[in-house]
Amino acid sequence: MTKKVLLVGESWISSATHYKGFDQFGSVTFHLGAEPLVKALEGSEFELTYMPAHDAVEKFPFDMAGLDAYDAIILSDIGANSLLLPPAVWLQSKTVPNRLKLIKAWVEKGGGLLMVGGYFSFQGIDGKARWRRTAVEDTLPVTCLPYDDRVEIPEGSTAVVLKPEHPIMAGLGGEWPLLLGVNEVEVRDRADVDVLARLPEDQGGHPLLVTGTHGQGHTVAWTSDIGPHWLSPAFCEWAGYARLWKNILGWMTEAR
Repeated sequence: MTKKVLLVGESWISSATHYKGFDQFGSVTFHLGAEPLVKALEGSEFELTYMPAHDAVEKFPFDMAGLDAYDAIILSDIGANSLLLPPAVWLQSKTVPNRLKLIKAWVEKGGGLLMVGGYFSFQGIDGKARWRRTAVEDTLPVTCLPYDDRVEIPEGSTAVVLKPEHPIMAGLGGEWPLLLGVNEVEVRDRADVDVLARLPEDQGGHPLLVTGTHGQGHTVAWTSDIGPHWLSPAFCEWAGYARLWKNILGWMTEAR
């Protein structure tokens, strides 16, 4: 049975100015950051719709019927403002449905939500992702810090698996490849919340993979990236990479 997954975010535009002696010129480059995940899910039971960050501002659904087209939603490296401030609000001062509250209501009735780490995930760089104290945070098995939450690990770190018996960990034995950073979060103290993996104690012991529930829905926090730069090339090329994401999506989309 095909399960429909909406990936929101994981795109950015870079502007550069090039100086060559007296002269200078500008260039603009568009980047997609989720190609490893797209490749990993090809031919699987998960039908992925990739909605880049700039498209999500206006194209992310404004009603429940739009969200009901999906079994799972992944929010990855996109700040809360992108869903709170569409042009109708930002430019025209009109009212629109609050899409963060809509996501919460969708999860409550059985949707699966995954937040993936990054510079504009959880609270993000300089605290600008701003998911703290939102309706989306209410659904997650973790809470966001009130400030810049990045934990940069240039020397690299490996996952410490705490619950190898969990279905998400099936087929993921052995040492995982290196990752280079995470968002720091706080785990909710609830019976339904499980920390499946974390960083080593000498690198803070920060949660890496946390599962929970909200209403009838499953929710997951993966505090590192979906690809580079926080995931090393070895991690993205690891045979377990595809298995990890398929396992997460499979667990998220199980009926409760």
